[in-house]
Amino acid sequence: MRAELDRLTPAALLAEQAAGALVVDTRTPSQRAVQGEFPGALVIDRTVLEWRLDPTCPYRIPEATGPDLRVVVVCRHGFSSSLAAASLRAVGLRRATDLDGGVERWIAEGFPVHHGAVDLRE
Repeated sequence: MRAELDRLTPAALLAEQAAGALVVDTRTPSQRAVQGEFPGALVIDRTVLEWRLDPTCPYRIPEATGPDLRVVVVCRHGFSSSLAAASLRAVGLRRATDLDGGVERWIAEGFPVHHGAVDLRE
């Protein structure tokens, strides 16, 4: 499963985000409270991720524009995000991937987080 993903380093994720990639944070509210919020990410609960991003689903979010959408999933350690990215590929988002090492690595490498409002999608 992970072998099919072109997992990103924090620096590569930042570049992809600047180029228009959709970053999706699937961490729990308690994890986000401890670690901080991921800049520019949409927060989507893992339990609804596939149908909210599936471009063929009538209940998708507006950003789920088609199968070529670059989606980068982030989680706490980079484990559940790999599963989520593989699942997104299975529903047709063939460019979905994740952040290698998760938000823990992001923070460890000195990249910013913030506390405050998020773009929460339910």
